[in-house]
Amino acid sequence: QAELGVNEHHQNEVVSYMRFARFKRGMCLKTVDSCFQDIKDSRLVEETFTVDEVIDMLDGLQSVVHSEVESELINTTYTNVLLLRQLFSQAEKWYLKLQTDVSDLENRELLDQVAEFEKSEYTSSNKKSTADPIKPKLAPLNEGGSELLNKTVAHLQEENEKLKIRLRTIETQATAALDEKSKLEKSLRDLQMIQGDQKNYANQDITELENKVAALKSQFEKTLNDTTANQKFLEEDLVTTKHDLLKVQDQLSTAEKELEKKFQQTAAYRNMKEILTKKNEQIKDLRRRLSK
Repeated sequence: QAELGVNEHHQNEVVSYMRFARFKRGMCLKTVDSCFQDIKDSRLVEETFTVDEVIDMLDGLQSVVHSEVESELINTTYTNVLLLRQLFSQAEKWYLKLQTDVSDLENRELLDQVAEFEKSEYTSSNKKSTADPIKPKLAPLNEGGSELLNKTVAHLQEENEKLKIRLRTIETQATAALDEKSKLEKSLRDLQMIQGDQKNYANQDITELENKVAALKSQFEKTLNDTTANQKFLEEDLVTTKHDLLKVQDQLSTAEKELEKKFQQTAAYRNMKEILTKKNEQIKDLRRRLSK
């Protein structure tokens, strides 16, 4: 590190700019001196002047000096902007972002340090031959550490491209995963809806079966009741028929006895007996049918 707190290369650049600024400052001072000299040569030709004449000469001198100093200050400002532009342009080539602190420009201690540095540099430069105080442009950074910086920037750019490709791949995979997730969620919802519909259908089928079973059970109970009633009716009818049969048998027995009394010795009796025998056979047949 050199006296200004920067490396030797940068300090040499500062010295070059200070020489340029000293040259411009000297030119400005010469212009101001020439303004006063012009007044002396053109206006101070008499021995006595009135107050108005002196005021007029001073006003004219003030106007000329003010214009020259203002023009030089504006030019100095623009020159500094161009210098900063060169520095910023070089920094942007290496993807750097420089920052400035304007408050340090009015730091008296730092200004005195620069003044001492300029004084010592000017004193030492008077002891040896001086080079051209103005350089057309800043020297390009193409040697020394710049080669390593170029390689580093190229490597970082390559890594950046790889990261971009990887990011695009990850974004594609994430998009595909989201699409697959959406499809799975839709399939799950559809399956749940189908299961719900099937469950509803199953419940409906079970309800229908239960209704059918209940209807069949009711019909069976009704049929059973009807059968029981019919059986009871048939049993009662059978009892009645038996009673009627017994009554008929009793009547037949009585009739036989009467007929036997009346027709025991007649052909009619024998015919009647045969008829009764047939009737008995019919009764037996009727009994068998009733039993079935």
